[in-house]
Amino acid sequence: MKPVRFALIVAASLVLIACENKEQAEMPAPYTLTQDAMGRYCGMNVLEHAGPKGQIILEKIPEAIWFSSARDTVAFTMLPDEPKEIAAIYVSDMGKAPRWEEPGADNWVDARKAVFVIDSRLRGGMGAEEAVPFSSEEAAKAFIAKNGGRIVRFTDLPESYILGTGEESDDNAAASGEHDHG
Repeated sequence: MKPVRFALIVAASLVLIACENKEQAEMPAPYTLTQDAMGRYCGMNVLEHAGPKGQIILEKIPEAIWFSSARDTVAFTMLPDEPKEIAAIYVSDMGKAPRWEEPGADNWVDARKAVFVIDSRLRGGMGAEEAVPFSSEEAAKAFIAKNGGRIVRFTDLPESYILGTGEESDDNAAASGEHDHG
């Protein structure tokens, strides 16, 4: 009986690994940021703005939609009139960025797995408050030590911060509840 149980455990593990690999294989790889990238909302060259950038790849359109800021990238997922068939959401990993003014062309992190710093003193594209993404919580904490702010996960990014002025009281955050944004 023990060999049968062992075989079932091994088989179940292989099925889980196969499903996980299929999920990863279905998510398209990020595109390299180039001079040709134009921001979805500002219509300007993405590289003309400091701070983290973003890209969204839709399921049926095999090209990146570019954003001048990580905050705009997340806003796309919250706005009701934008497409919801999102295959991948990538944002600049600012822990691996050469500097704020040069966020990097290939240091992308899956936005759904990133940690974000909000309420920092640094401003992103077009001078707006930014949701600064990192692939590690340690890098985010080091950023906070220098620039202030607080850490939130993708699913906890306040809609009022992303779509509004960025000013939010704790009462508004509690009242807003959870948001489904991608």
